[in-house]
Amino acid sequence: MRVVVDTNVVIAGLRARRGASFGIVSAMLQNRLDFLISVPLLLEYEEIMKRANPSLLPHFTDPEKDAFLNGFAAFGLCSKIFYLWRPVLRDPDDDMLVELAVAGAATYIVTSNTGDFQGADSFAFTVITPQYFYRNHHPL
Repeated sequence: MRVVVDTNVVIAGLRARRGASFGIVSAMLQNRLDFLISVPLLLEYEEIMKRANPSLLPHFTDPEKDAFLNGFAAFGLCSKIFYLWRPVLRDPDDDMLVELAVAGAATYIVTSNTGDFQGADSFAFTVITPQYFYRNHHPL
């Protein structure tokens, strides 16, 4: 099973020390979850963690944020995107998750914003919440 983890799940997992998102991020960083990564997604993680809102993760220094990003890059399954499926969704930033899921043969896209993925139901993956994934498919 391969998953694509949306940025909102990563940020939620880094902001709290419990809950489904925290469990997913922990599994990602401990190499217990096959998750897909691409250059655009890693750059989005970095943008949100470090530049978009520096106060979003006030309890982490920039070197600690870099360590998390390095962990995601090291343990993620890098997938090159050969086909652009755009536009599929209302938000172009979410389209890159669909492209990654297709290119990497993902089983799930894990996101807190499942409503943003209306239109992606014709693909071979399923869009689920972190809570559903953690309860039913977590690698712990």
